[in-house]
Amino acid sequence: MSADEYPPLNLPPAKLKLRMQPECNRPQVYDPQRCRWVALTPEEWVRQHFVAMLINKKGYYAGSIANEIGISLNSTSRRCDTVVFDNRKEPYIIVEYKAPSVEITQDVFDQITRYNMVLQAPLLIVSNGLHHYCCAIDYAGRTYKFLPEIPAFGDIIP
Repeated sequence: MSADEYPPLNLPPAKLKLRMQPECNRPQVYDPQRCRWVALTPEEWVRQHFVAMLINKKGYYAGSIANEIGISLNSTSRRCDTVVFDNRKEPYIIVEYKAPSVEITQDVFDQITRYNMVLQAPLLIVSNGLHHYCCAIDYAGRTYKFLPEIPAFGDIIP
């Protein structure tokens, strides 16, 4: 199995550990954040490249990034795709991924906004690997604005 079998993304190339799942011969990727092998779905392909970009190009610490964070929303269990924590270990960025074939719509923004009702992160990012949207939220002023690019670690983390 090689990375050539997966769609090209609008993200820097990432060095991923890939293998075929021994029991059923399905592709897997090693997720360093979760310290385990996971199914290599199109969404996971985006997640692994995006997290690698945050670490290798934007300067975020690998230890501040967590994948598949469970939250309780209206008495239901949900999972945030990725959460980046600040130096106080508070959620600072929530990232929601979709497969490259999935269009980023208002429904995707509604989904991440619901997660943020629980986590209260000041930055929200939505990506399908081809298009990335980053939104900064000012809770005091009750405003938000879309940023032209994803900020580097030193530009935002308090």
